Amino acid sequence: MTLRFDRRLRADLAPLSLALLILAVPLAAVTQAVAQDAKPIDTSRLVSVGGDVTEIIYALGEEKRLVGRDSTSIYPEAATEVPDVGYMRQLSPEGIMATNPTAILAVEGSGPPETLAVLKNAAIPMETVPERYDGAGIVAKIERVGAVLGVKDKASALAATVKADLDAAVAAADARPHAERKRVLFILSMQSGKIMAAGQGTSADAIVELSGAINATDTFQGYKPVTDEAIIEAKPDLVLMMTRGGSHSASDEELFKQPALALTPAAAKKSVIRMDGLHLLGFGPRTASAVRELNGAIYGKANASQ
Repeated sequence: MTLRFDRRLRADLAPLSLALLILAVPLAAVTQAVAQDAKPIDTSRLVSVGGDVTEIIYALGEEKRLVGRDSTSIYPEAATEVPDVGYMRQLSPEGIMATNPTAILAVEGSGPPETLAVLKNAAIPMETVPERYDGAGIVAKIERVGAVLGVKDKASALAATVKADLDAAVAAADARPHAERKRVLFILSMQSGKIMAAGQGTSADAIVELSGAINATDTFQGYKPVTDEAIIEAKPDLVLMMTRGGSHSASDEELFKQPALALTPAAAKKSVIRMDGLHLLGFGPRTASAVRELNGAIYGKANASQ
């Protein structure tokens, strides 16, 4: 009796299940249409957080919207004339709200969370740009900025140009046989003689690889202090640093006075490369240029792709 009832119940419910399945498709389509037709946010008074985001806004010719930018947004030079709202990871709500923005466009990882919570409570729309360290990531950034600003066609054109340029630069660098590639030690800082180096998953690791070289400290994730033993074992052929001042900087002489570095192949030839940080690690529209510049600095200008 129970078996007959179960079969009958399933038979009675079958048409209802089919109807719900058919109905689900139109509902999903309607939901998607509503999302696509959602009113875009007002970006007429925009605060940009992240040097790469700001650079993309200028590359799209939409800089007239900017009323504020973070302290990493220093390219192009005209961006430095826009009010500075603070460092991207140490933003203050007061500095941002003082610009009376209609929206904020920030690279992923901006903060701190407390500031973001205050801005959310103030009903200031904030859109996030994904952070990735590869060609597809740069394209995604450009397309995301273009979508938020309502200039998708301009963003698609820029993304295509940037991708083609980067693909060409990377292909030229990648032509070098692996056995001939040099080992690069990227030093983020050297405070109190302690070296902070770049491991896997960092923008420095990515740009070194794209430029046809090897990250000498790819045995860990992120940026970390490294021991003297680790530096000696890394056997870097050269050191890569950002051009910067203050306590994070070190002269070549100070650099190779460090006992562990003094025992590396890099010290034998005093091989140090210094590049602008945003250009080198920004992963924005100029990354192809950074790849060519770094490749040329590592292997010689004659070997750099043109």
